[in-house]
Amino acid sequence: MADLVFNVLFLCTGNSARSILAESLLNQLGQGRFRAFSAGSHPGGRVNPFALELLEKNHFPTGNLRSKSWGEFAQPDAPQLDFVITVCDNAAGEVCPVWPGQPMTAHWGIPDPAAVEGRDDAKRRAFVDAMNQLQRRISTFVSLPFHTLDGLKLQQAVREIGKTA
Repeated sequence: MADLVFNVLFLCTGNSARSILAESLLNQLGQGRFRAFSAGSHPGGRVNPFALELLEKNHFPTGNLRSKSWGEFAQPDAPQLDFVITVCDNAAGEVCPVWPGQPMTAHWGIPDPAAVEGRDDAKRRAFVDAMNQLQRRISTFVSLPFHTLDGLKLQQAVREIGKTA
C-alpha cells in the first residue's frame, strides 16, 4: 500500500480557478503519493490568470494546467480514479458521468474567487482565500492514514474534510 498512487479528480463547472488550484496543490503536496487532475462540466477553455499568478508566486506547478471537460475522465483510456472531489456547489449538484472504477466522492465547496468583482487587489485576495482553504483541506487529505482506514471510514473522512474551513 505504501507504493500505491491515488488518482484524484477535482471538479468545478468552469475548470478555471478552484479545481485548477486544487490540482496543482495536490500534485505538489501529495509528494508523489497522489496524481491530481481537474476538469469541469462546462469548461471555460482557459485557466484564470489570477489562479496561475498565485500558483507561480507560491512555486506550485502550472506547466500542465489547462481547462478541460470532465468527459475526458469518463473515457475507457482515462486514468482509473480513486477520488472525485467537487469544489463548487454547481458541479456538486450536476449529474456526473459514470466514472470507471467507482471512485470515492466528496464535496469540498469553496467560494468562487473568479466571481469576485471590483479591483484586482480584491480579486487577488479572493484567490488567496480560496487557495488557503484548499491547501488546509488537501494537507488534511494527504495526512489521512490511508493504510489503516477501511473503505467506509476513508469515504467518511474525505467527506468530513469538506466540512472544515
